[in-house]
Amino acid sequence: MIWHEINDVIVIALPENFDMNANVGYLTREKNECMYEIENDIITKVIAIGEIRSLVQVSVINNKQMVVQFLNDTRPIEKWKREEIVKYIYEWFDLDNDLTPFYEMAKVDPLLKMPAKKFYGLRVIGIPDLFEALCWGVLGQQINLAFAYSLKKQFVERFGDSIDWNGKKYWVFPTYERIAQLTPTDLAHIKMTVKKSEYIIGIAKLMASGELSREKLIKMNFKDAEKNLIKIRGIGPWTANYVLMRCLRFQTAFPIDDVGLINSIKILRNMERKPTKDEILELSLPWENWESYATFYLWRVLY
Repeated sequence: MIWHEINDVIVIALPENFDMNANVGYLTREKNECMYEIENDIITKVIAIGEIRSLVQVSVINNKQMVVQFLNDTRPIEKWKREEIVKYIYEWFDLDNDLTPFYEMAKVDPLLKMPAKKFYGLRVIGIPDLFEALCWGVLGQQINLAFAYSLKKQFVERFGDSIDWNGKKYWVFPTYERIAQLTPTDLAHIKMTVKKSEYIIGIAKLMASGELSREKLIKMNFKDAEKNLIKIRGIGPWTANYVLMRCLRFQTAFPIDDVGLINSIKILRNMERKPTKDEILELSLPWENWESYATFYLWRVLY
C-alpha cells in the first residue's frame, strides 16, 4: 500500500488503469443505495472495522491520488487504525490489482472489447466485510436488483448503527453479533421470505461462533473456499462465487449461471435465445484467471 498523510488527511497513490468516473458510474447506478452517498464525485461513507467507526469523504485528484478526509471528529488517533482504513479502501477498490493483463486480453476478446473500452478504469468494487457480502448475496437471490436494494435498506435501517452528520444519517451494516441474537420473527416486517431470514441469522450464528470467518476462507484455495461456502444453508454456487469475487478477491470466481451474465452475452452476440452453459464455458476460455473481472464488466453492460 502506498499512502501518506498531510495534516489530518490520508492520500493514497492510485495504480494505473484507475478511473474515478467509471467507478462512480457503477456506484451511482442504484438510487436506493444506503451504505454511502455520492455528490459531485465525492463519496461519503462510514467505514466500520471492528470497533472503528469513521465517517470519511473519498475523492480523487486526476485519477492519480485518492484523498480521504475524516468527518465529525471520527479520525482515529492510533496510526494502526488509520492503516486499517487504508486497507479497507484498498480492498473496496481493488487497488493492489494490476489490470494491464486483463485489458490486454479484453481488447481482442469479442465479448469484452466493447465493455472494457467503455468502462475502462472500473474496478471490481469490493464488499470487504464478509457478513455484509453474504447477506447481500442472500438478499439478491431470485429477485430484481431494485427490490434487493429495497430489502437491504430496510434491513440496515432497522438493525444497523449510524453516524449523524450535516443533518443526515450515514449507516453501518448490521453486525453478525447483533443478527445472531434474532429470530425470523424479528425480521418479519422486512419484506423478505422467512427462508432468507433464516439463512441470514444462520450465517450470523456461524460467524459469531467463529466457525465461519473471512480470515479462514482467504487462507484456502479457491475450490476449498467455494466448498466451505456452499455447505452453508442458503448459499448455493451463485452466492458463493459472488462472495468469492467481491469479498474474498478470487479472480477465478465465476457465477456462470447468473441471469445478468447470460443476458449480457445474449445482447452482445445479438442472439435470439439465451446462450447455453457450454457456450459460455467456451466463450470464457480466454478469460482464465480474470473470470471475475470479465463477469463484472459484462454485468456493467446491463446495470
